[in-house]
Order: sequence, then structure tokens, then C-alpha cells
Amino acid sequence: MTDGVWSATPPGRTPREVATHCPYCALQCGMVLREDDTGVTVHPRQFPTNRGGLCQKGWTAAELLDHPERLTTPLVRDPATGELHAASWDAALDRVVGGIRAVQDDAGRDAVAVFGGGGLTNEKAYALGKFARIGLRTRHIDYNGRFCMSSAAAAGMRAFGIDRGLPFPLADLGRADTLLLVGANPAETMPPLVRWLTEQRRNGGRLIVVDPRVTATARQADLHLQPLPGTDLAVANALLHIALTEGWVDRAYVAERTTGFEAVRRSVAAWWPARAEQLSGVPVGDLEATARALGTGGRVIILTARGAEQHAKGVDTVTAYVNLALALGLPGRAGSGYGCLTGQGNGQGGREHGQKADQLPGYRRIDDPAAREHVAGVWGVPADELPGPGVPAYQLLDSLGTPDGPRALLVFGSNPVVSAPRATRIEGRLRDLDLLVVVDLLLSETAALADVVLPTAQWAEEDGTMTNLEGRVLRRRELRPPPPGVRTDLAIISDLAARLAEAEPTGADQAGTDQARVRPEATAAARFPADPAAVFAELRRASAGGATDYAGISWDRIDAADGVYWPCPTEDGPDTPRLFADRFATPDGRARFHPVDHRPAAEEVCATYPLHFTTGRVLAQYQSGTQTRRVGALRRAAPEAFVELHPDLAARLGIDDGDPVRVTSRRGELRAPARLSAGIRPDTVFAPFHYAGPGRANSVTNDAVDPISGMPEFKICAVRVEKA
Repeated sequence: MTDGVWSATPPGRTPREVATHCPYCALQCGMVLREDDTGVTVHPRQFPTNRGGLCQKGWTAAELLDHPERLTTPLVRDPATGELHAASWDAALDRVVGGIRAVQDDAGRDAVAVFGGGGLTNEKAYALGKFARIGLRTRHIDYNGRFCMSSAAAAGMRAFGIDRGLPFPLADLGRADTLLLVGANPAETMPPLVRWLTEQRRNGGRLIVVDPRVTATARQADLHLQPLPGTDLAVANALLHIALTEGWVDRAYVAERTTGFEAVRRSVAAWWPARAEQLSGVPVGDLEATARALGTGGRVIILTARGAEQHAKGVDTVTAYVNLALALGLPGRAGSGYGCLTGQGNGQGGREHGQKADQLPGYRRIDDPAAREHVAGVWGVPADELPGPGVPAYQLLDSLGTPDGPRALLVFGSNPVVSAPRATRIEGRLRDLDLLVVVDLLLSETAALADVVLPTAQWAEEDGTMTNLEGRVLRRRELRPPPPGVRTDLAIISDLAARLAEAEPTGADQAGTDQARVRPEATAAARFPADPAAVFAELRRASAGGATDYAGISWDRIDAADGVYWPCPTEDGPDTPRLFADRFATPDGRARFHPVDHRPAAEEVCATYPLHFTTGRVLAQYQSGTQTRRVGALRRAAPEAFVELHPDLAARLGIDDGDPVRVTSRRGELRAPARLSAGIRPDTVFAPFHYAGPGRANSVTNDAVDPISGMPEFKICAVRVEKA
């Protein structure tokens, strides 16, 4: 097998292969791509995360490489006709740079914003954050990962001092005596992970699932708790209440390794099981059985996912489960702990290197003077020229085109027209912009609104690194170059930076100081290289000494070891598969308890909107569906949106299976066929969020956000349902 860089295979040549990883979820399953005269095929690979398994999405991933709808030339909107038409790269980039300059000259640097994605490689996430801050010199950058992992990240930071989805290897799941999954459905979101659940149960372990629906994962559980959406925090506090009452708290661990427990002990004293049952609908007996399994098991793991996190109290909800894990003495104990199932392919790495509004590379805070000095030194600019913190994703999107908000937006690897909450409103905000630029491989719903669309390379057409849900840094390898007319994201960023520098005046008047800054095109191109190896080398320097330290991680080291876990500060030193064995990443080495209390959803049901609405994923589709809805096998498996409701509710509403129904909230509506299921609560309806058009679930969802993380409340709002 060859892992090098190749051109496309001429007819009759020997097939070419490359070992790489799936382009979809954060499991980052290992696979082999093989190209011959017939095209590119996918073959499973024995890799620690998937051990040769792939889901249907992974098996069909190569179909998009030569898809007939693939973009292979820039598109520019004609002001006269309003239509997108093909254009040269020079014309398209001139339109982008001219638009940026016009907006910034009129309204200042912050009038231009950047929106990234959790599927970008580490190199692209790093380059995008750098480009925003020293190429555009705007504070406005955030990314769609804000809609995925932000609540768990914030909870992890305030409890442990660090944010890594799984602070232990994935294989620990298979050895757990008790495994609690809260708001997680890996059987449909990352199916190869299920083999670890199967192994866990085969070894005699007990699987407990907390989910309002009887999902494919819940059907495998020994015990399924089915709470009302939005009440997970009350369930967690009740579990800790029981553990305290029964004497299952690890008092020695709490005393030696944590602070703040007494305040939490007092706060959960009021959460007796009967109160939690009344609020959540989970029977007292099930709460007691769950607490017993957690409190008396040998190796115990608690995992949360989007169901617990995508709420206006998501940080507090995750914190409640972290409190439970700390009280039981789980984090840092071999085979035990708390973790979070990261969703997007580079959901972990994508939030470490500067795409977030308040961060610099290495998971440094942008308002930390020492962090600014370090990163500015790597970038070769004065620290005081770095902009300050921006605003979280939804606040950024909702401000577009308004008098005080950005008037131009550059989008890389995201489709907010489908993925953002209150999507109809966000679609309107995008239409209000002076300039919308979208970099994508297909004409997504967001790209269809753009003034300029720039075609980009796919995962098999470029090198780079990804960081999976374990904090394992992996190598994505190029099988073949992009088609003629297509450039990589790094090349696009480099081209834009060079053109912007060429158009910018030099000298003291540019910076507003006495210090001259000379930034000719050649200097800008060097500052923003298109070569991912060069970008990764700089990323290593920028992350050095930070919470997510990649300084000791090289591509050669990744290749030799099935990936390298951060933090890894030195090339000849160890990496860190397991965190917290001796201390937490806090100044005193102790984990922090935080008292948290249940509060109602941002929007409660009423006579006009009497039902709870929640969203999620289905097996055959992924995220906003831009890619998977164009793959034949996946489209046939899950061709359209649906509304899942309980048969008793359907009977009351006069709805039969398959009937068209309308779901209406205070923000909008979706229309889709009914799907009756006894696996959902009678007071709750569900729709998948992968679809555009009339079936767009996020036309309905609530844009209330968590005050700490900025996470919108995707998982619950009040609706009414009627036959359409």
C-alpha cells in the first residue's frame, strides 16, 4: 500500500490505495480508498476506533467524489439577473475582495464575519481563525460546532479545566460494568461504536439509556429511562441525591481530588426521587435502579451527548452529570469516568485551534494577555493588533445585515440555512447581507443564496489531520488531486489573504500606530501557506504550552502509531490517552463541583402549543444532509423528513400513518408525513433535522441560547400538530 500523494489513475494503470479515515462522524473510522479504472471504492480497515467496521454512510462516502452535482468552477451572482453563473477564479476572487474592502471601508473591520465548520481539518480550522484575525482583522468568527459540543465543552472546562470529549480511550466502553448514556443514540449516529456496547454487555456489563424516545440504542439497553425532554438535569440531581442517601459517594476521592462538594450536597438534598418523577416522568424505581448500578458498579462510565446538551441550560445539565461522576469517584480511575460523544468529524479538533469566537490556537482564551502574546509571536504580529472576542454562532448569524451586525459573511464547511435554529429568520439574515461567500463542494441551501460560491476539494483530495472524539490526532491522506478548476480551502484562504494584502495600504497609517507594517502579496502568501504540512508545523508551535498541546505531534509520529493523543508537548515524550490519573487541569489540580438546579425549558407548552417538539438524527443521513441526501443508497433509505408521534396522540388528532401533517411553533412550521411509533412519549413529537424545504425541522426550533455556551435550545420547544 502507498500512502503518498498521487494524480488520478490513467486507464490501465495499477490501482492505487491510501489509508485514511471516514469523512463523517467523530469516530473517524479507518478505511482504505482504492482507485482504478472504474472509480474509487471504499474498503474497511482495522483501526482501533472501528476495528474494521463501517456504517452505510462510510461505505458510500466515495460516491460524492465524482458526483454530477459537484461544483468545479466558481459561481458569481449577476446583479442584473440575480442568477449564479460560472466565472473564472480571478473574477470570483476579485468580487470577494472588492466586496470585503467596500464593506470594511464603509463600516469597519468587524463588518465582515467568518463562519466555519466542525468538519474542517485541524489545518483548515487553524488557518481560518488566523485569516479572520490577521487577514481580515475582524473579531467576528465562530462555527457550527457551537451547535454541537459547546455545552459539554463549557461544563468540562469549568469542572476539569480542560475539554476533551472522551478523556480515556474508546476501548474503555467495552470493559465498563455500568455504562450510562444520556441523550445519546450511537446506534444511528455512529454505528461502529455499537460494537463496544455489544462487547460491554457480552462481558456482563449493564447498559442504561436516558432518552425521550425508544431509539435503536435504547432498544439494546438493560434499562431505559424515558424523561420528558428538558428534564435531564432533574434526573441527574435525583441520582446524586440517591447516591448520597445510600452512602455510595466516594468520600475519600471527593476530599482528596475535588472542591465545592458541600454546596452541591446541599443543592441536591431537595431532589428526592418522587419530585424528579413528578417532573420528568421517570419512575422512582428506575431512578433507584440506575443510582444503584452506578454507585455499586466496579467500572462505571457516564456519557452525555446532544440530547442533554442542546438546551438553554445545557451547560448546567452536563454539569449535573459531571457532579454525579465526581461524587462517585469516576474521573481519572482506570476504566471509569465521564465523557461526551462528540458529533462532527473534527468536532474535537475544530474547537481547539481558533474557530471559536473567544479562542486562539491551543484552546487559549483570546482575552488572556499571555495567550495573545504567544500566538501573536507565532503569527508575527503585535499582540495588541489581535481583535478581541467575538460573539457565539447564533448571535452572530442573527445579527447579519442589521445596523450593528456584519454586512459580509464568508462560510466554510457549513450550511446554516438548514442547521441553524429558527432557520427561516437566519435565511432572511443571510439574504440581507451585502456580500455572502460560500466555500463548498456542492450547492448547499446556503450556497444557493450566495453572491460568490467557491468550489473546494473533498476529503480524499487533500492531506491533513483530524482529532477524533478520544483526542486522538489522525491523518487524512490524499488519494488524488482535486478536479481541474477546484482548489483546497487552504489555497482559497491563501489566495484571499494575498489579494487582500495587495489591496491594503502599508505604513503607519494602516495600523493607526507609529509602527510600519509592510504586507505585500508575497508576504501574505507566505503567512498563509496552502501546504497543509506547513500549516500543521505552525499549528504545533501555536498550540505549544496550551491546554491542547500538539507540539510533539508530527505526521510521521501519527503514521507510526495509529494516531497520537493530545496533550503531547514533546516529540520524544509520551502522549496522553488517559487524562486525570494524577491531577485535573486546574490550578490546584482538583476538579470543581458546581451546584446546578433544574429550570423549565425556555418555552413551555400551553393551550395553543400543547406538545413538546424535539429533533435528532437518522441512520442514513448526516448533519444538514448536503452530502448524504445526494448519495443514492442513503436517499433511498431515508428519502424525506417525517414527524414521529405516538399512536394515541395521532388518534386524538385524527392522523393516520403516512398522513401529511403540519407542526407549528411560534417561529415557523414544517410539513412532512406522519410516522406513528409507540416508542415516543404521547406528549412529544420528533423530526430529523437533515432536510431542507417544507420538512426543515429548524424552521420550528427555539433560538433561546445557553448563557454560558451559546448553545441554542434545539431539543425542546412548544408546538401544535395538525393534519395538513
